[in-house]
Formats: sequence, C-alpha cells, structure tokens
Amino acid sequence: MADSPAALAPDWRQSHLGRLLGHAMRRFDERVMHVMAHSVEVPLALSNLAARGQVSAAHIHLTRHLALEGSRLTDLAEAAGMSKQAMGDLVTQCEAWGLVTREPGLADRRARLICFTEAGRLWLRAFEQAVARAEAEFRAEVGAEVATVVTLGLEAYAGGYGAPRQGARDLQ
Repeated sequence: MADSPAALAPDWRQSHLGRLLGHAMRRFDERVMHVMAHSVEVPLALSNLAARGQVSAAHIHLTRHLALEGSRLTDLAEAAGMSKQAMGDLVTQCEAWGLVTREPGLADRRARLICFTEAGRLWLRAFEQAVARAEAEFRAEVGAEVATVVTLGLEAYAGGYGAPRQGARDLQ
C-alpha cells in the first residue's frame, strides 16, 4: 500500500489531467458566455439570458453542433453526445427563446429539421466572435508557443472523439 498513488502524491485527485481539462473548459465557456452577455451583436433578450446564467453548457452544445443548413434532432443529439429526449427539451427551450425553429425536411416532409432563426444566426456570429476573443485571451495569458503546443496536444488527444476509430469499422 505504501506505493499506491495516494501515498505517493496525495493531491493527485485535484491535479490530474482530466480535472485540469474540465476546469479549463468551464473557464473558457464561462468567458465565452460573459462576452456574449455583453455583446451588442446578440439580441437583447438572449444577452440578458446569458448575463443571468440561464444559458448553460447544453445550449453551447446546440450552438456548436447545429448545422447551418439545419439538423435532424437525432443527428444533433448524437453530435452533441446527448440523448434524443434531452436534446428535444433543449430545442424546445431554444425555440421558445427564438434561437431555432423546426422546419419540414426537404426530402421527407414528416421529418423535422432544427434550423437557426435570424436571431439564432446573430447568436452564432456572436458565439464565433466570443470564442475568438477567449482564444486570444488564452494565447495572451499563456504565450503563443504554449497555446500552440496545448492546441496541438488537445487536437491529437481528442482527434477521433465522436467518430469511429480507424479499423473499428473493420471489426463490425
């Protein structure tokens, strides 16, 4: 037992890579939301929601994963790593806020596409600007070289996340 990780480094539970990544992601997303809450590009009702903390990580998932031409609910849920029911609830809320609308599908009129509204497209543009600002602030804080190494490392580590790994199809 003397050689267990807890005996060697008692703070390992607070400082491991996964925890640091989680803290960094929350800090980044909080900064993005703060910038959006104070953006003149965001419709006032939406910036007020962001300022009051009503916009969560789940709303960010919708913003990140909704295709510009629209997405089916099942595809959107899968891309965001959420259940179809949870994504459906989120879409209903965003629809009430005026971010998205449900449109009939082109190929199958029974199918529904989730699409950004004009306000949703303004939200998306503001999101893009807020992400760029948060990334620039990260680069300024840690330095360009460290930011580049972190970005490359995270891209390599997360590279196949959400997609079948090479060779996985061969096993199916």
